[in-house]
Amino acid sequence: MNAPVLLQSGWRLGIDIGGTFTDVVAVSPDGVQRRSAKVPSKPHLPVQAIVESIAAVGLDWDEVQEIVHGTTIVTNDIVENKFRPCALITTQGYADTIEVGRLSRRYLYRLDLEPKVRPLVPRELRFDVDERILADASVHTALQGEQIDRVIAQIQASGVDTVAVCLMHAFRNPAHEIALGHRLRAVFPYVSLSHEISPEIREFERMSSTVLNAMMLAKIKSHLGKIEERKPQGSRIYMMHSASGMATPALIQERPLMLAMSGPAAGVAATCQLARDLGMRNALTFDMGGTTTDVCLIVDGHADIAANRDLGGQKVRLPMVAVDSIGAGGGSIARLVSGALEVGPQSAGSSPGPACYGKGGELPTVADSDVLLGYLNPDRTLGGSVRIAPDQAEAAIAELARGLDFPTVDAALGIARVVHATMARCLRRATVERGVDIRDFDLVAFGGAGPMHAAEVARLCGIRKIIVPMFSSGFSALGCVDATMNFSRQFTMDMRSTAWDTDRLASLLAAEAEELALPLVNAGHARADLVVTRTAGIRYSGQSSEISILDAAFDDVAALGRQFTQAHEQLYGYATQEPWELVTVRTEVSAPVRQSGPASLPATTDRAQPVAHRRVTFENGVSADTPVLRRGDLPTEIRQQGPLVIEDDWSTVIVPPQDVLWADPHGNLHIEVELPQ
Repeated sequence: MNAPVLLQSGWRLGIDIGGTFTDVVAVSPDGVQRRSAKVPSKPHLPVQAIVESIAAVGLDWDEVQEIVHGTTIVTNDIVENKFRPCALITTQGYADTIEVGRLSRRYLYRLDLEPKVRPLVPRELRFDVDERILADASVHTALQGEQIDRVIAQIQASGVDTVAVCLMHAFRNPAHEIALGHRLRAVFPYVSLSHEISPEIREFERMSSTVLNAMMLAKIKSHLGKIEERKPQGSRIYMMHSASGMATPALIQERPLMLAMSGPAAGVAATCQLARDLGMRNALTFDMGGTTTDVCLIVDGHADIAANRDLGGQKVRLPMVAVDSIGAGGGSIARLVSGALEVGPQSAGSSPGPACYGKGGELPTVADSDVLLGYLNPDRTLGGSVRIAPDQAEAAIAELARGLDFPTVDAALGIARVVHATMARCLRRATVERGVDIRDFDLVAFGGAGPMHAAEVARLCGIRKIIVPMFSSGFSALGCVDATMNFSRQFTMDMRSTAWDTDRLASLLAAEAEELALPLVNAGHARADLVVTRTAGIRYSGQSSEISILDAAFDDVAALGRQFTQAHEQLYGYATQEPWELVTVRTEVSAPVRQSGPASLPATTDRAQPVAHRRVTFENGVSADTPVLRRGDLPTEIRQQGPLVIEDDWSTVIVPPQDVLWADPHGNLHIEVELPQ
């Protein structure tokens, strides 16, 4: 058994590998010293990016006790449809479920486009077996050995080595899947069983999730194997999973789909910790990178978790942070469509990237407009490797300006206004659809571009307070380094309020918690130290979807009913006295929260002196000669009126003229936004 994770004798690193840059934050053994850096990502050599990250913070791998690693490997493969061929075994007559799906069209009025994404598994790789388990878990048709022999022979003949199994009602009684899995794993190296991946109702979502998990097994096992070969014996590696916690490689290599939202989850985890440190009740993440802007609600220090997500057009049913992503980032391309200016969702990516990267990009992007508006320093180097090319940025925007018949700077300002409005709509949707008032939230801005655009987006949304955290450009890496080990899973319950069985429910909850605790105990944590939290999924009988109730009163059916009524009223504006049913239970088992606390900076009261001045054009069209301050020079607790540009080695913060900035003793910047009357 490994030593407990909380006993730290070496450095602890959080490493977040993104599409363009890899961010790293290192914490010393005593928890006092923190270092951060950026290195260029290496999509085809991710282990090399880890090695270079360690060197970038002045360490050798032998000095590192623990690495928590966030990755976009799984996300990118799903979004880009890079799928390993996979065979699918189903109950006889259900092989086409993966293609039928929910019968809905992606584009209702676009008959020129494909009505839905192509099925994950082609017809020739779908196989069925003659077996049937009923909804009450009883066996209607037993699975015979000759059925297993036949399907194994068929899959071997197909030439694939990856298999997903999804049998009817296996989440009720997995006996047949277990029997199949035992035989399949003796023949094929990559096998996923639906009752292990997503033990829930909704056949299509369970099948889709199981197939996606199977398709990712080979790549993630290879990735983890290369890390294991490279790392010193005394160093441990963990992975950041989609529910904003970390998990062991042993668990991840069997359930790689848990990494589907690994990168965004790390930023959400860091925001949760920041909210607890600063006493923020409600927060909204605003993670603006090169391709997308990710938004997530944090209420009472807890992230909003969803169990049903759409990723790259594919259905994933696993507990994940409820991140809303929009195709608006620094690399988003601006263009004219029927005479109107549109920005995104197409992106210049990292290669060739925006024109201002000087790598051959010619299309105008948000980053190019940032250069022309004065947000970005034209003389700086991004991420230590990309030098700004202002002339090329201006040439790209000038081409768009001619189509608009605008001056070049006005065209750049138009790009900024469009992207701000787009992101504001995303923020409003993330709150309104959940029945909360956006004006009750503080905005936490991070990512490479978030702090440059946060003030104007907040103003459009009626948000009065912005926090730009320390290490804002590498905030997801900070979320990795401070992550807590946890594991969560959701299972189907289907217990009606009119037929409540307290003893049966308690028995199932205890068994689930015990099973989820095993990976944490095996990682060195004492069973008595683990924290168990549960979330109920409840709906009125006959409703199609359930409402999540955190910290549900499972031992008191009347109290649980009141919790559901209150949540239904908040979300939909009404509640009834109809019978309800407990559909799902999500259980999370967590190790103790790390007690590192926020970093403290030396107090200073001397007003910072500008290191330069730069002409900046703001949202209202006014240009001003704006002081540029070094972030590390800012005094604590002293309010400063905009306009201001704040820079550090990795990021830029824009404070418009009407807003006020101050820094706290922990290195966080606070911006008070002046709202229109």
